[in-house]
Amino acid sequence: MPQSFLRMPRSTPGVSDSEHNNMPNNPHSIPEPKVDPGRRPAMRPDNTPDDNDRIEIGPTPMAYAEWEAAGLQCPDLPVMRQYRFDRILAGLAAADLDAVLLFDPLSIRYATDTTHMQLWNAHNPFRACLITRDGHMVLWEYGGYAYMSEYNPLIDEVRAGASFFYFATAQRTEEKADKFVAQILDLLQQHVGSGRRVAVDKIQIAGLRALDAAGVEVMDGEALMEHTRAIKGPDEILAMRCAIHACEASIAEMRELTQPGMTENDVWAELHKANIRRGGEWIETRILSTGQRTNPWFQECGPRVIGNNEILSFDTDLIGCYGMCTDISRSWFIGDGQPTQRQKDMHKLALEHIVTNAELVRPGISFRELTEQGHHLPEKYIPQRYGSKFHGVGLCDEWPAIKYPIDWEERGYEGVLEAGMMLCVEAYIGEVGGPDGIKLEDQLLVTGDGYENMVSCPYDALLMS
Repeated sequence: MPQSFLRMPRSTPGVSDSEHNNMPNNPHSIPEPKVDPGRRPAMRPDNTPDDNDRIEIGPTPMAYAEWEAAGLQCPDLPVMRQYRFDRILAGLAAADLDAVLLFDPLSIRYATDTTHMQLWNAHNPFRACLITRDGHMVLWEYGGYAYMSEYNPLIDEVRAGASFFYFATAQRTEEKADKFVAQILDLLQQHVGSGRRVAVDKIQIAGLRALDAAGVEVMDGEALMEHTRAIKGPDEILAMRCAIHACEASIAEMRELTQPGMTENDVWAELHKANIRRGGEWIETRILSTGQRTNPWFQECGPRVIGNNEILSFDTDLIGCYGMCTDISRSWFIGDGQPTQRQKDMHKLALEHIVTNAELVRPGISFRELTEQGHHLPEKYIPQRYGSKFHGVGLCDEWPAIKYPIDWEERGYEGVLEAGMMLCVEAYIGEVGGPDGIKLEDQLLVTGDGYENMVSCPYDALLMS
C-alpha cells in the first residue's frame, strides 16, 4: 500500500478533553503542565489560529486592520470549508456518483482549502483529491507532505503518487498512472464497495486510459464542480467582500502612483505588490494597456512608456485573499489635461452598458434572456465587443459565460440564475482602428430578489465629468 498519512482523532472518543488530559495512566500526560492543554488558542478574525509560524497562508495584519476599519466581517473559514465539502457530497448524491477525482488546482482548493505551488501545479499536475460519497477525502500532495494541509481536519488522508506527467515520469508515465489508479480502486473498494462511477475533472491521458482499463466509469467532473462552486455560501460571500475590499485598496494605491513617464509594467507591478502585501495570491493575466495599445483589447502590459493625456485601461483578474477572484475593470485618464468628448462618450456608453445589463440580474432569469435583453451596443462597437456580457466568478472566472446575441448560436448555452451565484458584468468600447478603448467591469451577487453590486471602486472622475 502506498505511503499514507491518516488524520488521527485529537481526543479519546467518549472522553472529555479535561478528563483525557488528567488521566493518571496516560503515559504522555505532563504533570502540572505550564500550558493548559484544554485552553483554546488565540484565533484570528477568520477563526483560524493566530500562530505566526503556521503553515496556512492567508490575510496579513494589514488586510485585517483595513477590514476592521471598514466594518467588514471576516468569514469563518472552518464553516466555509464545511459548506464546500457538503456541497460536493450533495452533488455526488444528486448525480448518483460514487466519487469525484480532482486535478484542477482550483477545484482542489475548493474541496480542501489548501494550496501548494498553485501556478506550477497548473502545468505540472502533481496534486489530486478524491472524495467518496461516504465523505472520505484523500489529498495527494507533493512528496506526500501531510503537514502542508494539517490545518484542515476534513482531509482524512494525505498520499503521494499522483504525478504522471512527462517531466516527472517520462517513459515510466504509464507505470505511474497504473499505480495511481490502483490506489483509486483500493479506496473505492474500501468506501463505496463495488461502485465505480467516478467524476473526473482534468487528468493526463495516461491516467484516463488507466481508469478506463480498470473498469472505472469516468463521468464529467468539471461540470459537477462548476455547478457545485457556483452557489456561494454565507462565508464565501464574506470572503469575497473582504477580497474585493483588499483589491480595491490595491487599485487605489496603483492609481495614486500612476503618472506619465512610467511604463505599463511599472504600474502593473504596483497592483501585484499591493495584492501580495494584503495576503492575495496571484494575478491570472497582465491585461493593462495605455494609449493606442488599449485598442484592440487584450494586449498585455509591457515596456511602453505612458504619455501625457492618455487612456489607461485594465482588468484585474486578481486572485486575492482567501483565493477569491476579484475581477474589476476600469479606464483612467492619465495626464495634466482633459479627456476628449469622444473619450467621455465612450466611457459613458460602457457605464450605461454594464449598469443597464446589471438590472436584468435576478434569480430565475435564463441565460438566453440575459443574452437577448438589456443594453445593445451601437453597430460600430460590435466587431470588437468583449467575449461575454456576463460570466461567473468565485475562485476564478467560472461557469456560466453569457454571450452577446450575435454569439448565441455558436457559443451560447442554456441555464438559469440562482440566488448565491456571483457574476461579472462587463463591456469593452472601442471601434476598429480607433485610437483607444474603454474597459469597465463590476462584480454582482445574485440575491433572493435581484442583485447587489459588490464593487465600490470609483470610476475615473475626469472621464465621468
